[in-house]
Parts: sequence; structure tokens; C-alpha cells
Amino acid sequence: MTKKIISILIILFYATSAQAASKLDIVKKNGELRVGTTGDWDPMSMKDPATNKYIGFDIDVMNELAKDLGVKVKFVPAEWKTIVAGITADRYDISTSVTKTPKRAEVAGFTATYYKYGTVPLVLKKNLKKFPTWDSLNNKKVTIATTLGTSQEEKAKEFFPKSKLRSIEAPARDFQEVLAGRADGNITSSLEANKLIIKYPQLAIVPDGGKNPAFLAMMVPKGDKVWNDYVSNWIKRKQTSGFFMTLEAKYNFKSL
Repeated sequence: MTKKIISILIILFYATSAQAASKLDIVKKNGELRVGTTGDWDPMSMKDPATNKYIGFDIDVMNELAKDLGVKVKFVPAEWKTIVAGITADRYDISTSVTKTPKRAEVAGFTATYYKYGTVPLVLKKNLKKFPTWDSLNNKKVTIATTLGTSQEEKAKEFFPKSKLRSIEAPARDFQEVLAGRADGNITSSLEANKLIIKYPQLAIVPDGGKNPAFLAMMVPKGDKVWNDYVSNWIKRKQTSGFFMTLEAKYNFKSL
């Protein structure tokens, strides 16, 4: 074997090793956990305008994960329409929770699930008699708003095939269209809906029950089994210890 071939093999070996390096090793080496988050999903991740800092259930989770890793946390701004691309483009090491969907799973990895929620419609409270059920919203004369890039955008096509669907691009939000009278309803997670009806008493949840239970997990790079296993096992340990139960009580979560 010539020296040239040996040199090429050595280069290929180290290149392969570098590519195979897990995010777990990289995060620990850099001393920093980069977390992609939208900051517009109450109560999971919200950006406090007074302090310009992120707050919420998922923010507490990520702070705890970084603490246990022995690193600092860096929250990286993301948008729903590009949150998956942020993982594939290596803009962050992990995301705050998103809904597991087959489309997202094609390009990104998902950790173990740590919460289940339902999907619910919101309408103006004064219109509840007009829209008492999901079926009443499935009408060609009805406009349903969704936020671009969210899992609810896809669900709206399934639940309301007859309705006019309007996708709203962040930082604007779908429920704002309902408040402004530009849409008859919107669909969102039961988590956010329970917060919105308190913040905006003119909104109401259509009392049909949460449909199509969805599962929340963190996104990580697809194929990085070491990193995925570490975070998934961490989630399971924290579930056993009562950490997540404490957070659910703190944020007044309602189980399905």
C-alpha cells in the first residue's frame, strides 16, 4: 500500500469520525446548548417583551437539561415555518417542544414524548350559538385561520375540508384573525386555548372535546442516536422524579 493511499485512508477516517460526532459530545465540548424556539406559544415558550427573555414550560425544561449537562443554554429565535430547517441546517442542537408529525419526521429526529394535548377550535364567545360544534365550522361560508408552519395548519385541511383556510405568517397569529373578525375560527392546541380564553375573554372554545390527540417532543438531528437516546432517557428520568408533574402544576396544565 503506497503512502498516498495510506494518507487518503487516514483523511477519510478522520472525516468519517468527525461526521459521526454526536451532538452530545459537541454540546459538552462547547459548553453550550443551543435551543431553537419560537417564543410565541403560551405557555410553552414565550418571549417576555419587558425583559426580552424567554419564559414558559419548555424554557424551564431546557434550563434544567442544560444544568444537568453542565453547560449554559442559548435560546435561538425560530419561526414555525422554518423550525425544522433550523435543525437540519445546524442552527441549533435541539428545539423546544413541537408536535410529532410524519412530515417533520422525514428530516428530523424526535425524542421521547413528554406531553399529550388535544386540538380545539376557538371562536368569538358571542358566536358560540352559531358555531356549537366542529361540524358547524366545516362550511364553505366559514373561514378558519391557522398559523403558517404549525401542525394545526395541516389538521385544518383534514377537519374543515369545506371551509376557507387562511394561513397567517408569524409574528402574526391565527387567533388574532378571529379577534379582528377576519376569520370565524381558528384551531390550536388545548394548551394554548386554555390560556387564550383567560387572556381574551371574548374568545371561547367550541365544546366538542379535543380531537386527534397529538404528542409533544423535542426535535434533534435525524440519525444522531446517541444524542436522541441521551435526551429521551433524561426525559424519562425526569418524569419518574416528578419534575414534569411539578411543571404541569406550575403552569396549570389540564390533562386530556
